[in-house]
Amino acid sequence: MKTITDFPRPITEIPDFGIVMPDGCRLSARVWMPTDAENDPVPVILEHLPYRKRDGTTARDSLTHPYFAGHGYACIRVDMRGNGDSEGLMEDEYSQQEWQDACDVIAWAASQPWCNGNVGMMGISWGGFNSLQVAAMRPPALKAIITLCSTDDRYADDIHYKGGLLLNENMGWGATMLSYSSRPPDPALVGDKWREMWLQRLENEPFLPATWLEHQTRDAYWKRGSVCEDFSAIEAATLAVGGWGDAYKNTVSRIVAGITNAPAKGIVGPWIHKYPHFAVPHPAIGFLQEALRWWDRWLKGIDTGVENDPAMRLYVMDSVPPRDWYAERPGRWIAEKQWPSAIPHQRLPFGDALTSQEALPATVSSPQDTGMASGEYCAIWLGPEMPGNQRDDDAKSLCFDMQVDTAMEIVGAPVVTLKMAADRPAAMVAVRLCDVGPDGASTRITYGVLNLTHPDGHEHPKAIVPGEQMDVTLQLDDIAYRIPPGHRLRVAISSSYWPLVWPSPETVTLTVHGGELSLPLRNSSGNVAEWTFEEPESATPWRTEILRKSANSRLVERDEATGTVSLVIEDDFGEVRDLDHGLVHGEIARERWSIDPGDPLSAHGKTHWTQTYRRDDWAVRIETFTTMSSTRDSFRIAGQIVAFESEQQVFERRFDREIPRNFV
Repeated sequence: MKTITDFPRPITEIPDFGIVMPDGCRLSARVWMPTDAENDPVPVILEHLPYRKRDGTTARDSLTHPYFAGHGYACIRVDMRGNGDSEGLMEDEYSQQEWQDACDVIAWAASQPWCNGNVGMMGISWGGFNSLQVAAMRPPALKAIITLCSTDDRYADDIHYKGGLLLNENMGWGATMLSYSSRPPDPALVGDKWREMWLQRLENEPFLPATWLEHQTRDAYWKRGSVCEDFSAIEAATLAVGGWGDAYKNTVSRIVAGITNAPAKGIVGPWIHKYPHFAVPHPAIGFLQEALRWWDRWLKGIDTGVENDPAMRLYVMDSVPPRDWYAERPGRWIAEKQWPSAIPHQRLPFGDALTSQEALPATVSSPQDTGMASGEYCAIWLGPEMPGNQRDDDAKSLCFDMQVDTAMEIVGAPVVTLKMAADRPAAMVAVRLCDVGPDGASTRITYGVLNLTHPDGHEHPKAIVPGEQMDVTLQLDDIAYRIPPGHRLRVAISSSYWPLVWPSPETVTLTVHGGELSLPLRNSSGNVAEWTFEEPESATPWRTEILRKSANSRLVERDEATGTVSLVIEDDFGEVRDLDHGLVHGEIARERWSIDPGDPLSAHGKTHWTQTYRRDDWAVRIETFTTMSSTRDSFRIAGQIVAFESEQQVFERRFDREIPRNFV
């Protein structure tokens, strides 16, 4: 990535710019803007997050916001209420207060003498979510957004539930937020009141994984903030960006198809949950230049031609051997002028085009540890988080294969329909589409999971009639992938998928009577790229001293005495000192997901996060813990916060909830 230091306009940075809300709550913002903005007003770009501008997102902020500011924008990176160096308390993710604060910041910014009255909003993940949600509120000054790795459907396509099944990431990310929201403000910015603010946060911090677990169907809680409920509310020009290695890949196609009251374009690359100018796997792209084209058109009125860009620009990944981490994915960019596209679907029936070693009807009762090669639901931490060789999981699944004689370019969402039965009143099915090489190595192309008690949508589950045949449809995740001749295309069906999703309460046998795969196959343009992006650029990276290097590990342990299989994860984010203001921050996350392959009720998850902060003679440490287990009828989820100042414990709080299972 090329570092740019000479910009068209010199900039000024303000590390703690106070923006006071109508109720008197002071939000802390880091601001970059041209030094002459009052004489030559500029548009504003807002990013509104709970992840701490002082240290949490500083690395990416340093690359991004000074770059935009140097090209004539005022960038405002706000710590949300109750986080970082802002006052107040956070209630939940995507609260009405969060959105109203963003609207108030937008109105305040548009009225400043250094602003031309036009505002854009952007962000990845949380910031991508609330960019869409705030756009749906239509604040008058908000003219454009760029949403990355986000969702339009909080129930069906976030970290909580997938296909009506409970994602273990619900607890995993809930544990992350328990740790993140327990961090103190920086005394260097807020002064002596830092301790009072910190303890107030700790006393009032919500236990989010339990809150989310209380809503196991697509109820009003999830519909609120899901912009797919009314795409027509969005009138801001919307650029949606995602990655095939990310959990939120499906959102881009729905946004581009769904938003009709404003321009909407989509870009999906090979990336995990990162901004595309520094994302992996490579190739990264000149995202900041692409973003400037978007901002310049909709916030400055400059004709940059973005209206004429293809509706979707997609990276078609070539076949590669399976690995749990890729530095690069070979492939090429394609361009679809319209979306939804006219890409035709080829129907491949089971027992005909796709064959199995077992005659239909065929049964499968997968061991509970099927899915150990699934990788992280949302790959984000730059460790071995991607789905590895699927060979072991395939051996525990019912597989249907087809020899590939001519290259197949899959672009879109494959759909699997099944005629099947289950022998228990609650059951699930997981379907993986795999690319099997000549050596038998199996690469997961895409996948889907479904709670079979949700036959008519995710609002009103009902018990399965054991043995009764059901017609089941699974739309797998969007993908763009090229399978070469000489490989096999495989559909693998399993009755469990741990540790990605929580298991059914009983061991289940599924009987597959028939089905088909509907595959979106694009006419290949060979190796010719249909679109080219500029090479990535950025502003000067964050200046730090590394005191402890980062390291990531992901191990599968098998206890031969008990039969328990555990996935053990440790993400040590290292410890760094900010060379500008001296704050030292260290962070370690640990997870363990255990199960007996023969007993779904043995499923157990636990996490432990450590946060440390210090400067001179000031030091704090926060330890947070969560655990989860279940019986046939309920979930048990617990948590703990322990906080230390100068190694003296100053706070402890425990959470313990039992929540009934609702067909999950």
